[in-house]
Amino acid sequence: MLSPMLSLLMLALPLLSGVVHTVPGLALERAGIVGGQEAPSSKWPWQVSLRCNFNFWMHCCGGSLIHPQWVLTAAHCVGPNIMSTELFRVQLREQHLYYRDHLLPINRIIIHPDFYKPQDGADIALLELEDPVNISRRIHPISLPPASETFPSGTPCWVTGWGNVHSGEALPPPFPLKEVRVPIVENHLCDANYHTGLSTGDNIHIVREDMLCAGNSRRDSCQGDSGGPLACKVRGTWLQAGVVSWGDGCAQPNRPGIYTRVTHYLDWIHCYVPEYP
Repeated sequence: MLSPMLSLLMLALPLLSGVVHTVPGLALERAGIVGGQEAPSSKWPWQVSLRCNFNFWMHCCGGSLIHPQWVLTAAHCVGPNIMSTELFRVQLREQHLYYRDHLLPINRIIIHPDFYKPQDGADIALLELEDPVNISRRIHPISLPPASETFPSGTPCWVTGWGNVHSGEALPPPFPLKEVRVPIVENHLCDANYHTGLSTGDNIHIVREDMLCAGNSRRDSCQGDSGGPLACKVRGTWLQAGVVSWGDGCAQPNRPGIYTRVTHYLDWIHCYVPEYP
Protein backbone atom coordinates (compact mmCIF):
# COMPACT_ATOMS: atom_id res chain seq x y z
CA MET A 1 0.00 0.00 0.00
CA LEU A 2 1.21 3.51 -0.73
CA SER A 3 1.49 6.12 1.97
CA PRO A 4 -1.39 8.63 2.26
CA MET A 5 1.24 11.21 1.38
CA LEU A 6 0.88 10.02 -2.21
CA SER A 7 -2.17 12.15 -2.97
CA LEU A 8 -3.71 11.18 -6.29
CA LEU A 9 -5.68 13.50 -8.55
CA MET A 10 -9.27 13.27 -9.70
CA LEU A 11 -9.27 12.56 -13.43
CA ALA A 12 -12.56 14.13 -14.49
CA LEU A 13 -12.10 17.80 -15.33
CA PRO A 14 -15.06 19.85 -16.51
CA LEU A 15 -13.16 22.53 -18.37
CA LEU A 16 -16.09 24.88 -18.63
CA SER A 17 -16.68 25.26 -14.91
CA GLY A 18 -13.37 24.55 -13.19
CA VAL A 19 -15.18 22.26 -10.72
CA VAL A 20 -14.03 18.68 -10.38
CA HIS A 21 -16.69 15.99 -10.78
CA THR A 22 -16.37 12.24 -10.88
CA VAL A 23 -18.09 9.66 -13.01
CA PRO A 24 -19.53 6.69 -11.07
CA GLY A 25 -16.92 3.95 -11.02
CA LEU A 26 -13.96 6.16 -11.94
CA ALA A 27 -10.78 6.07 -9.89
CA LEU A 28 -8.61 8.85 -8.49
CA GLU A 29 -5.97 9.52 -11.09
CA ARG A 30 -4.31 12.10 -13.30
CA ALA A 31 -3.25 13.44 -16.63
CA GLY A 32 -2.99 16.66 -18.65
CA ILE A 33 -0.08 18.93 -19.62
CA VAL A 34 2.35 21.03 -17.56
CA GLY A 35 5.17 22.99 -19.17
CA GLY A 36 3.98 22.46 -22.74
CA GLN A 37 2.50 24.46 -25.57
CA GLU A 38 -0.43 24.28 -27.97
CA ALA A 39 0.03 21.43 -30.41
CA PRO A 40 0.20 22.28 -34.12
CA SER A 41 -3.07 21.36 -35.83
CA SER A 42 -1.25 18.95 -38.15
CA LYS A 43 0.21 16.81 -35.32
CA TRP A 44 -1.11 13.93 -33.20
CA PRO A 45 -3.86 12.69 -35.58
CA TRP A 46 -4.59 9.73 -33.28
CA GLN A 47 -5.52 11.86 -30.25
CA VAL A 48 -9.12 11.51 -29.08
CA SER A 49 -11.23 13.03 -26.34
CA LEU A 50 -13.37 10.65 -24.30
CA ARG A 51 -16.62 12.37 -23.33
CA CYS A 52 -18.73 11.53 -20.28
CA ASN A 53 -22.39 12.38 -19.87
CA PHE A 54 -22.47 15.15 -17.22
CA ASN A 55 -25.74 16.70 -18.47
CA PHE A 56 -23.67 17.47 -21.56
CA TRP A 57 -20.84 15.55 -23.22
CA MET A 58 -17.91 16.77 -21.13
CA HIS A 59 -14.28 15.87 -21.76
CA CYS A 60 -13.21 13.48 -19.01
CA CYS A 61 -10.26 11.49 -20.41
CA GLY A 62 -7.94 11.17 -23.35
CA GLY A 63 -7.38 8.22 -25.63
CA SER A 64 -5.75 7.19 -28.87
CA LEU A 65 -7.00 5.72 -32.11
CA ILE A 66 -5.07 2.47 -32.68
CA HIS A 67 -7.29 1.03 -35.44
CA PRO A 68 -10.12 2.55 -37.51
CA GLN A 69 -12.63 1.03 -35.07
CA TRP A 70 -10.69 0.90 -31.78
CA VAL A 71 -9.57 3.41 -29.15
CA LEU A 72 -7.04 2.71 -26.41
CA THR A 73 -7.50 4.42 -23.04
CA ALA A 74 -7.02 3.88 -19.29
CA ALA A 75 -9.17 1.36 -17.45
CA HIS A 76 -9.88 3.81 -14.63
CA CYS A 77 -11.59 6.10 -17.15
CA VAL A 78 -14.36 3.54 -17.68
CA GLY A 79 -14.13 1.14 -14.72
CA PRO A 80 -13.20 -0.87 -12.73
CA ASN A 81 -16.68 -2.27 -13.37
CA ILE A 82 -17.75 -2.11 -17.00
CA MET A 83 -20.08 0.85 -17.42
CA SER A 84 -22.82 1.41 -19.97
CA THR A 85 -21.62 2.47 -23.39
CA GLU A 86 -24.41 5.06 -23.31
CA LEU A 87 -22.43 7.06 -20.74
CA PHE A 88 -19.55 7.70 -23.16
CA ARG A 89 -18.81 9.13 -26.59
CA VAL A 90 -15.57 9.57 -28.53
CA GLN A 91 -14.46 12.77 -30.24
CA LEU A 92 -11.73 12.32 -32.83
CA ARG A 93 -8.83 14.73 -33.15
CA GLU A 94 -9.92 18.35 -32.76
CA GLN A 95 -7.82 21.41 -32.00
CA HIS A 96 -10.23 23.01 -29.50
CA LEU A 97 -12.67 21.12 -27.30
CA TYR A 98 -16.41 21.60 -27.86
CA TYR A 99 -16.07 23.89 -30.89
CA ARG A 100 -16.71 21.41 -33.72
CA ASP A 101 -17.83 18.29 -31.93
CA HIS A 102 -18.89 15.22 -33.87
CA LEU A 103 -19.27 12.61 -31.15
CA LEU A 104 -19.07 8.92 -32.02
CA PRO A 105 -21.01 6.21 -30.16
CA ILE A 106 -19.25 3.25 -28.56
CA ASN A 107 -20.28 -0.34 -29.26
CA ARG A 108 -18.24 -2.10 -26.59
CA ILE A 109 -16.01 -1.35 -23.58
CA ILE A 110 -13.32 -3.90 -22.69
CA ILE A 111 -11.44 -3.42 -19.41
CA HIS A 112 -8.39 -5.53 -18.66
CA PRO A 113 -9.54 -8.29 -16.29
CA ASP A 114 -6.66 -7.68 -13.85
CA PHE A 115 -7.53 -4.03 -13.27
CA TYR A 116 -8.62 -2.93 -9.81
CA LYS A 117 -6.87 0.40 -9.30
CA PRO A 118 -4.07 2.13 -11.25
CA GLN A 119 -1.42 1.67 -8.57
CA ASP A 120 -1.87 -2.10 -8.96
CA GLY A 121 -1.34 -2.00 -12.73
CA ALA A 122 -3.36 -3.22 -15.72
CA ASP A 123 -4.75 0.31 -16.15
CA ILE A 124 -5.74 -0.24 -19.76
CA ALA A 125 -9.01 -0.51 -21.68
CA LEU A 126 -10.31 -0.74 -25.23
CA LEU A 127 -13.29 1.03 -26.75
CA GLU A 128 -14.84 -0.40 -29.89
CA LEU A 129 -16.56 2.26 -31.97
CA GLU A 130 -19.91 1.44 -33.54
CA ASP A 131 -18.49 2.12 -37.00
CA PRO A 132 -14.97 2.40 -38.43
CA VAL A 133 -13.77 5.97 -38.95
CA ASN A 134 -12.56 7.37 -42.24
CA ILE A 135 -8.77 7.48 -42.19
CA SER A 136 -7.12 10.62 -43.55
CA ARG A 137 -4.03 12.76 -43.02
CA ARG A 138 -5.88 14.56 -40.22
CA ILE A 139 -7.18 11.41 -38.49
CA HIS A 140 -5.31 8.12 -38.44
CA PRO A 141 -4.17 5.52 -35.92
CA ILE A 142 -0.88 5.48 -34.06
CA SER A 143 1.25 2.36 -34.41
CA LEU A 144 1.65 -0.04 -31.53
CA PRO A 145 5.26 -0.92 -30.66
CA PRO A 146 6.89 -4.29 -31.20
CA ALA A 147 7.07 -6.38 -28.03
CA SER A 148 10.86 -6.00 -27.98
CA GLU A 149 10.81 -2.17 -27.76
CA THR A 150 11.98 -0.93 -24.35
CA PHE A 151 11.91 2.89 -24.85
CA PRO A 152 15.18 3.62 -23.03
CA SER A 153 16.10 6.97 -21.52
CA GLY A 154 16.74 9.50 -24.25
CA THR A 155 13.92 8.28 -26.52
CA PRO A 156 12.06 11.39 -27.83
CA CYS A 157 8.57 11.08 -26.34
CA TRP A 158 5.60 13.42 -26.13
CA VAL A 159 2.40 13.44 -24.11
CA THR A 160 -0.67 15.28 -25.36
CA GLY A 161 -4.01 16.27 -23.88
CA TRP A 162 -6.50 18.88 -22.70
CA GLY A 163 -5.85 18.64 -18.97
CA ASN A 164 -4.71 21.09 -16.30
CA VAL A 165 -1.79 23.40 -17.03
CA HIS A 166 -0.75 23.27 -13.35
CA SER A 167 -2.13 21.52 -10.27
CA GLY A 168 -5.61 22.97 -9.73
CA GLU A 169 -5.36 25.29 -12.76
CA ALA A 170 -7.67 24.23 -15.60
CA LEU A 171 -6.88 24.68 -19.26
CA PRO A 172 -8.53 27.99 -20.24
CA PRO A 173 -10.75 28.62 -23.28
CA PRO A 174 -10.56 27.97 -26.17
CA PHE A 175 -9.27 24.65 -24.71
CA PRO A 176 -6.50 23.88 -27.22
CA LEU A 177 -4.83 20.49 -27.45
CA LYS A 178 -1.46 20.79 -25.70
CA GLU A 179 1.78 18.88 -26.10
CA VAL A 180 4.96 18.52 -24.07
CA ARG A 181 8.13 16.55 -24.61
CA VAL A 182 8.86 14.41 -21.57
CA PRO A 183 12.01 12.47 -20.72
CA ILE A 184 11.73 8.73 -20.14
CA VAL A 185 12.82 7.74 -16.61
CA GLU A 186 14.06 4.16 -16.21
CA ASN A 187 11.77 2.08 -14.00
CA HIS A 188 14.30 1.34 -11.27
CA LEU A 189 15.17 5.05 -10.94
CA CYS A 190 11.50 6.05 -11.06
CA ASP A 191 10.70 3.53 -8.33
CA ALA A 192 13.54 4.86 -6.18
CA ASN A 193 12.27 8.41 -6.73
CA TYR A 194 8.77 7.45 -5.58
CA HIS A 195 10.19 5.92 -2.40
CA THR A 196 11.77 9.30 -1.54
CA GLY A 197 9.97 10.73 1.48
CA LEU A 198 7.85 7.61 2.03
CA SER A 199 8.05 5.00 4.75
CA THR A 200 7.33 2.22 2.24
CA GLY A 201 10.05 -0.41 2.31
CA ASP A 202 12.47 -0.47 -0.61
CA ASN A 203 11.46 -4.07 -1.33
CA ILE A 204 7.92 -2.88 -2.20
CA HIS A 205 7.74 -1.90 -5.86
CA ILE A 206 5.64 1.21 -6.45
CA VAL A 207 6.51 1.28 -10.15
CA ARG A 208 5.72 -2.16 -11.53
CA GLU A 209 6.98 -3.91 -14.63
CA ASP A 210 3.81 -3.11 -16.60
CA MET A 211 4.39 0.63 -16.01
CA LEU A 212 6.56 3.25 -17.69
CA CYS A 213 7.72 6.60 -16.27
CA ALA A 214 8.23 9.94 -18.01
CA GLY A 215 8.45 13.59 -16.97
CA ASN A 216 10.27 15.82 -14.50
CA SER A 217 9.67 18.88 -12.30
CA ARG A 218 9.14 21.13 -15.35
CA ARG A 219 7.34 18.92 -17.85
CA ASP A 220 4.67 16.41 -17.00
CA SER A 221 1.11 15.23 -17.45
CA CYS A 222 -1.46 16.57 -14.99
CA GLN A 223 -5.11 16.41 -13.91
CA GLY A 224 -7.75 16.09 -16.60
CA ASP A 225 -6.62 13.68 -19.33
CA SER A 226 -5.92 10.17 -18.10
CA GLY A 227 -5.96 7.60 -20.87
CA GLY A 228 -4.07 9.77 -23.35
CA PRO A 229 -1.07 8.52 -25.32
CA LEU A 230 2.63 8.76 -24.61
CA ALA A 231 4.00 8.78 -28.15
CA CYS A 232 7.66 8.12 -28.91
CA LYS A 233 9.50 8.38 -32.21
CA VAL A 234 11.59 5.27 -32.85
CA ARG A 235 13.52 4.82 -36.11
CA GLY A 236 11.34 7.43 -37.78
CA THR A 237 7.98 5.97 -36.68
CA TRP A 238 5.65 7.22 -33.95
CA LEU A 239 4.82 4.41 -31.53
CA GLN A 240 2.54 4.46 -28.51
CA ALA A 241 4.76 3.65 -25.55
CA GLY A 242 2.29 4.33 -22.76
CA VAL A 243 -1.18 5.26 -21.59
CA VAL A 244 -1.38 8.09 -19.04
CA SER A 245 -2.31 6.42 -15.75
CA TRP A 246 -1.40 8.04 -12.42
CA GLY A 247 1.12 9.98 -10.36
CA ASP A 248 1.67 12.17 -7.32
CA GLY A 249 0.73 15.76 -8.15
CA CYS A 250 1.91 17.41 -11.37
CA ALA A 251 5.56 18.08 -12.22
CA GLN A 252 6.67 17.43 -8.64
CA PRO A 253 10.32 16.67 -7.79
CA ASN A 254 11.01 12.92 -7.68
CA ARG A 255 7.54 12.16 -9.03
CA PRO A 256 7.58 11.42 -12.78
CA GLY A 257 4.28 10.64 -14.46
CA ILE A 258 3.42 6.93 -14.53
CA TYR A 259 2.01 5.31 -17.66
CA THR A 260 0.72 1.86 -18.51
CA ARG A 261 3.43 0.17 -20.60
CA VAL A 262 1.76 -0.79 -23.89
CA THR A 263 4.24 -3.54 -24.82
CA HIS A 264 3.21 -5.44 -21.68
CA TYR A 265 -0.36 -5.74 -23.01
CA LEU A 266 0.12 -6.35 -26.74
CA ASP A 267 -1.17 -9.94 -26.61
CA TRP A 268 -4.28 -8.80 -24.74
CA ILE A 269 -4.87 -5.92 -27.18
CA HIS A 270 -4.56 -8.23 -30.19
CA CYS A 271 -7.11 -10.62 -28.74
CA TYR A 272 -9.63 -7.96 -29.80
CA VAL A 273 -8.00 -5.49 -32.15
CA PRO A 274 -6.96 -6.70 -35.63
CA GLU A 275 -3.48 -5.85 -36.85
CA TYR A 276 -3.48 -2.52 -38.65
CA PRO A 277 -0.81 -1.49 -41.20
